Amino acid sequence: MSQQRVGIVVAVYNRPDELQELLVSLVSQREHSFRVVVVEDGSSLSSSHVCRAFENSLDLTYVEQANTGPALARNKGVEVLGDTCEFVLFVDSDCTLPPQYMLTCYEWLATTTQVDLWGGPDAWNENFSPIQKAISYAMTSPFSTGGIRGGNEVSDKFYPRTFNMGVRLSAFRAVGGFKDLRYGEDVDLSMRLVEAGYHSYLAPRLFVYHKRRTSWRSFFMQVYHSGTARYMLSRLHRGSLKLVHLLPAVGIVVLVLVLFVPLTRWQYLVFGVLAVIYFLLLFVDAQSRFHDIKLALRSVYACAIMILGYGLGLLGALFGFSRSYCRVKS
Repeated sequence: MSQQRVGIVVAVYNRPDELQELLVSLVSQREHSFRVVVVEDGSSLSSSHVCRAFENSLDLTYVEQANTGPALARNKGVEVLGDTCEFVLFVDSDCTLPPQYMLTCYEWLATTTQVDLWGGPDAWNENFSPIQKAISYAMTSPFSTGGIRGGNEVSDKFYPRTFNMGVRLSAFRAVGGFKDLRYGEDVDLSMRLVEAGYHSYLAPRLFVYHKRRTSWRSFFMQVYHSGTARYMLSRLHRGSLKLVHLLPAVGIVVLVLVLFVPLTRWQYLVFGVLAVIYFLLLFVDAQSRFHDIKLALRSVYACAIMILGYGLGLLGALFGFSRSYCRVKS
């Protein structure tokens, strides 16, 4: 079999309907020279019938295995790819690719030197539910901790995540692939690649549509786990914890102090005004993006949930209340 430039690996767990939407978007690509490996990670809702429907329209391999978690499932997908591709593109099952993604990707790879690792931002689509659009805003806004996911990269290094992560296969294997982490395994891989001297790029034109969660509760749990994973990453990679990661936790501590420690009237006023200004800024920015007042209000609520969940997750890990995020010891 001749080597293709890119192979796509998708780990799926109980999301056959979303996987179908992703595969439809892959069929609609303007560039069709790529392989697809779908790894079913011990799902109770099988996606086998979904994959069979695409056997004649995609170069697709479907693999079933016992549940191991997303990290090892993706490693399995790379194992199945073997040496048939130069790069592997990891895409989450709740994403879809715009029609120009693979064509733009191939053109970008042809004109960019020393590409070992890349990632692109995520965006919302018109068919998203109001909650999904609001969550997308919270996770991509430059006024929240999710700004990097939206393409607003400001740090000195970019660490792609597996909703949209491309890796040179030789580099992936050189660092040992994904570690068996339940959360944060993608950022850990990116950090290890950068620390090993491989070149990482943010590719703003290579965006995907990322649906994320469909309820406020599931979104809270997602960002809570992200907070615990951030603390774990700071132990595995010394110096990786930045001020922006600490801000939600600091905000929660300040809120607790304001509620339970007596302050002067002027101090209460200052904290109240700062909070109002911040959430008003979020509302105005969300309104300018969606042109919908109800959706802008939902977006502010999503940002509040994200700050609360992420901050509590980090604080819980810091004080030893949350230990389920890590199966690999530092």
